[in-house]
Amino acid sequence: MVDRNTSDGRRVKQNQRGLNTYHKMLPTPKRDELVKKHLKLVSFIASRLAIGLPDWIDKRDLVSAGVIGLIDAVNNFDTGRGVKLETYAKTRIRGAIIDELRSLDWIPRSTRAKSREIERAISKLNSEMNRFPTDEEIANELEWDMKKYYKALGQVSITTLLSLDEMVSTTASGESVRRIDMLQGDTSSPLDSIERKELLDTVANILKELTEKERLVIALYYYEELTLKEIGIVLKVTESRVSQIHTTAILKLRTRLSSVYG
Repeated sequence: MVDRNTSDGRRVKQNQRGLNTYHKMLPTPKRDELVKKHLKLVSFIASRLAIGLPDWIDKRDLVSAGVIGLIDAVNNFDTGRGVKLETYAKTRIRGAIIDELRSLDWIPRSTRAKSREIERAISKLNSEMNRFPTDEEIANELEWDMKKYYKALGQVSITTLLSLDEMVSTTASGESVRRIDMLQGDTSSPLDSIERKELLDTVANILKELTEKERLVIALYYYEELTLKEIGIVLKVTESRVSQIHTTAILKLRTRLSSVYG
């Protein structure tokens, strides 16, 4: 449990940092208007990223970090790049919130260890069978019954919800984008294009090996930005089951990408 005084103190510092950033950029009425217009975007992204996080993480902390990201986006937005401010702001807001979460080191060591244990089992079975293993095969490799396996997936799910939302740097441009966004859109340089094409081909091939439900959950969660509950309605399964499917899919992707890129 985090000390509320510590959390409140951090929020004050974040807000002050946001105000300092805001004053440094000497906002014009137009910039004021843009910031106010996109505040709902901060709330939406913070709410979505907060799903599945521990109760002690205060959404207000995420919103505070997101506002700083929004101000930074408005301050640095270049209309000449042919990208909408909302698209650019989403990336900066998401990045600021994820940086805040990373600074909290909120994932217990025991959970990280369990995640690595499942990933090792997936990697071993994948090499032996030349395909991704089923849940039953993974549980058998771990010598767990299915009840214990699904309970473990529930605990590990918090380590995977942000996996494809995490920010990665593009080598040529030096800018950060969502990992999932590396698989779509135009590139800013030939080098970016080559790197993205290589990654796209790799991930596309991995996705083909996932089950149909796993691919659908990835598409609905990261591209359509539905919540796990909304995906459950689409698939006619429980939110808990969607979380399990998502977790398994991400662990499989993570395992294979690690073997390819180290």
